[in-house]
Amino acid sequence: MSSDILRDGFHLETGMKKKLVVVGNGMAPGRMLEHLLEGSPDSFDITIFNAEPRVNYNRLMLSPVLSGEKTYQDIITHDDGWYEKHGITLHKSSKVTKIDRVKRRVASENGIEADYDKLVLATGSNPIVIPIPGYNLRGVLTYRDLDDVNAMLEASKSKKNAVVIGGGLLGLEAAAGLKEQGMSVVVIHLANTLMERQLDESAGHLLQETLEKRGIDVITQANTSQILGEEGHVSGVELENGMRIDADIVCMAVGVRPNVALAQEIGLAVNHGILVGDDMSTNDENIFALGECAEHNGTCYGLVAPLYEMADVLADTLLGGSSLYSGSQTATKLKVTGIDLYSAGNFAMDEDTQDIILRDTMAGVYKRLVLKNNLIIGAVLYGEISDGPWFFDLLKCKTDISDIRETLIFGHSFQGTAVLDRIATVQALQDDSDICGSY
Repeated sequence: MSSDILRDGFHLETGMKKKLVVVGNGMAPGRMLEHLLEGSPDSFDITIFNAEPRVNYNRLMLSPVLSGEKTYQDIITHDDGWYEKHGITLHKSSKVTKIDRVKRRVASENGIEADYDKLVLATGSNPIVIPIPGYNLRGVLTYRDLDDVNAMLEASKSKKNAVVIGGGLLGLEAAAGLKEQGMSVVVIHLANTLMERQLDESAGHLLQETLEKRGIDVITQANTSQILGEEGHVSGVELENGMRIDADIVCMAVGVRPNVALAQEIGLAVNHGILVGDDMSTNDENIFALGECAEHNGTCYGLVAPLYEMADVLADTLLGGSSLYSGSQTATKLKVTGIDLYSAGNFAMDEDTQDIILRDTMAGVYKRLVLKNNLIIGAVLYGEISDGPWFFDLLKCKTDISDIRETLIFGHSFQGTAVLDRIATVQALQDDSDICGSY
């Protein structure tokens, strides 16, 4: 932290507010600003540059917008009135293209400049586009922001066939949304089972069965060799085995990369993401990174929970506090109406691990816990997920489950009161930070 800043954010030498500039206006910086304003509402003059032409919205709700369950207005987090109320200057459609670290000044591609005392880079991630033949045809889309959703909604009005490349979280949410819009949908996935990073093989097969019952075709162990086109527009997809699939639109959902181009240009330390310390600072004491673009201890996070934890730490840091970010355990849910899926931790088995499995084929329920040294290290639930947060709490708090091992798989409500009291006591001893034992 720079020596010329007080806890409340004022210049020591002048008593004037410091200038805080935020590049990016996603969920993580939105959370950071909320906590900053709660802690000290008059500490900074705040300016935000947003590449998108709109206010902050909940990106977790893009899937319901695509499916037609919600509208853009339903998912707005901070409307124009919120920024006005808090005296925040928001520059929409203003992608930052230049940062001068000596003068502490940023400039956008549309000519807007702003000086900063503290700068937060929250540039997010960019969708990966596979550079196969035909990738730049009209009708090849990604699924990352509201513009992508609007493009898919517009295409669904006049187009019939959609192919989604990628059977991970975003790909399946896109597939379900396009199906709800009346399109014929085929998912092409390279791995043996869907969502292989979050699910074990059994849960992946159950998920595929559920999607196919909904009329979504799934082709696994399939690699796309080229995207076919007519008159500059998508007409189909060809797989490596020669199979051809008709397509009016192709949605690539094969992953994301942290957007680090701006940080690289100004000489910040970058690996996969922008390298940050436990206080979210970069190698420039006046510049911080937050969200999907940040890399902490070798990890870039793409789920909202760790991004919010980062945001809380950064807000405290900017106010002169001592909070530190120590990394996050993450859990995954698929945001598709009617599909209940919860996943956390590691499913790899070795000689020191055991698993407990409950399977009800008729009910479509599958639960698996992976244990090591009487600790939960992995959990996957399909069909019935109400105990997911409890299992996750036990996992991240490293709670000894010896006393309830025989009944553990049946969930929280099946355990006796005395046992639950003992677990709560152990969790409190393990971590009194209110992160653990909060179920």
